[in-house]
Amino acid sequence: MAWRKQQSQDRFFQQAKKEGYRARSAYKLLEINDKFHLIRPGDKILDLGAAPGSWSQVAAKLGKAPKIVAVDIQPIEPLPGVQTIQGDITKEETIAKIADALPEGADLVLSDIARAASGIRFADHARSIQLAQAALEIARRFLKPNGAFVVKVFQGEDLRDFVEETKRWFETVKVFRPQASRQESDEHFVVCQRPRKETSK
Repeated sequence: MAWRKQQSQDRFFQQAKKEGYRARSAYKLLEINDKFHLIRPGDKILDLGAAPGSWSQVAAKLGKAPKIVAVDIQPIEPLPGVQTIQGDITKEETIAKIADALPEGADLVLSDIARAASGIRFADHARSIQLAQAALEIARRFLKPNGAFVVKVFQGEDLRDFVEETKRWFETVKVFRPQASRQESDEHFVVCQRPRKETSK
């Protein structure tokens, strides 16, 4: 019950309820976009780990009716202007569905994927890196030239290696922690811009 009380007192949780976002995580993307100016009108956007849909809501609002494809292993309640795909991003059948939905590629790939925390910090970090690498492979496959990729990772010994890996494929890479991240969370977001020519579509 303590976490319910803490959540009810969380200003981002309260703000999300007031403004109609499905989760407080919407404000993380709003902060990221304010800093890096990633979402542009008319962009085609791929949202990985999208449930319950708050990042897709932000993308739809800021992108002014862009093409948005939201993917999650859990079902996503329908959102106006958003095409949803239920599937595991590590499976080829899910990637094939993404290809059907975005035959011309994406301008922006977002990934807020996180498996349920086990409480074992090392294991949670390792899983976050595995999911981030899967998202990176999808970004490399679908991003257009001058596109961008945002991916959540957790602090740990493999974070630096993952950031170095993204630098192989993108001209600009920054690590950013939004104020909307919970104080107790080790999450960071790797913001990658401008795919290097040999990797872009």
